Amino acid sequence: MSSLSVPTVTGVRRRGAARLAAATLVSGLLAVGALAGAGHAAAVDAAARGQGGAIATMGGLETYGTAVIHGEDGDQEVPAGLFEMSVEGGGTLQTYCVDLYNPTQREAKYHETSWSGTSLGGNRNAGRIRWILQNSYPQVNNLAELARRAGTGAGLTEQDAAAGTQVAIWRWSDGADVEAVDPQAERLADYLEKSARVLPEPRASLTLEPPAVSGRPGGLLGPVTVRTNAEGATLIPPADTVADGVRVVGKDGKELTVARDGSRLFFDVPEDTADGHAEVTVQASTTVPVGRAFAAESRSQTQILAGSSESTVSATASATWAQSGAIPALSARENCAEGGVDITVANPGDEPFTFELMGLEHSIPAGTSRTVTVPLQEDQAYDFTINGPGGFEKRFTGVLDCRTQADTMADEHTQLMTEPSPATVGGTPADVNLAKTGGSATTPLIGGAAIALLVTGGAALLLLRDRRPTSGD
Repeated sequence: MSSLSVPTVTGVRRRGAARLAAATLVSGLLAVGALAGAGHAAAVDAAARGQGGAIATMGGLETYGTAVIHGEDGDQEVPAGLFEMSVEGGGTLQTYCVDLYNPTQREAKYHETSWSGTSLGGNRNAGRIRWILQNSYPQVNNLAELARRAGTGAGLTEQDAAAGTQVAIWRWSDGADVEAVDPQAERLADYLEKSARVLPEPRASLTLEPPAVSGRPGGLLGPVTVRTNAEGATLIPPADTVADGVRVVGKDGKELTVARDGSRLFFDVPEDTADGHAEVTVQASTTVPVGRAFAAESRSQTQILAGSSESTVSATASATWAQSGAIPALSARENCAEGGVDITVANPGDEPFTFELMGLEHSIPAGTSRTVTVPLQEDQAYDFTINGPGGFEKRFTGVLDCRTQADTMADEHTQLMTEPSPATVGGTPADVNLAKTGGSATTPLIGGAAIALLVTGGAALLLLRDRRPTSGD
């Protein structure tokens, strides 16, 4: 495996300073699948993935230049530029990275997520990164115009534009003292950093709210509301394998053929249906909004979306039903403000729903909904399984990545390595070093820290936000 060779830079000055553009979502396709009326319900859900959106695999750094990072121990050079990721189901994403000192793993799986589930959520300047993305390469692909705006005095190459944009992002995402090696790229970085204004977080490409519902058979379970900026979408009827006639319908009980933003889906469960579980997956072919965050399902550097082809996005909602007793509806999302994972449990049944998690027992009274916050340490992998009545089982997995390594390792010595970290899809690398940047399987990725944190999870659980479940109408 080859590594990038970059020139030595001296006499560069210090600078300080961190973070994300909305595009139009086009027409899509809703697909209903995996509806099953079995008595045993089992599902595995990455907490952030459950929010919906695009799922992609890291390729490499495709368009890049060189930057120099100034530190107490001297100057270190790194490649800086634009990554490319391939989307499951079709499509390509272009991204820049945040969290400079965290490793980027080749072939890592990424999912679209809200800023609140990443280090961007705690960064008051995250909206400035969105402004940079909207006002620089590749969103502005007229390089002569971009050079004019930046006052570079000369033309910009794609490599200059990508490097300058990444450097400006790092100054806002990590407070990094970093400069572009190329003078034109550095002038662009200065312009973007100084001009950036705070913009709001962009909407998700596709999400379903809530992601889980429950109730008794013999009626409509829901609603599940479609949230998207697509002009329209199509609902594919349930497959022939759907057990016991369970359908996905509108409020009027008629099977849906189209859906759009604000459409409400219901699970129509016949009265004599055995206790069970069903899922509906909504898919769309769309342009993902610029500025959306992408978090890895293993320990790999958070990415921020700079551009998207028409790509496949999806979201899944589940329904659980029972004739009597507790009827849990479970969902989870990473909550960086609280430093953990929120597991929300709604129980519209007539008995308490009791479950055990991390050695503690919790009881959700009948007719209520509560959120259990599982505190975790930074970079801690988690794997929670919740069991319920009738063989009910739901598993949540992921890695908590809420802070930049600049924050968590401010007092630690960090070192840039010359080789990329090994690909470790679905796990944490045994040897976490500073991965480098590369544009293919034979060139390095950009990256991160020389120290991997070994964490344990013995923290107590917190019960928060007790509320009544929302009823459908």
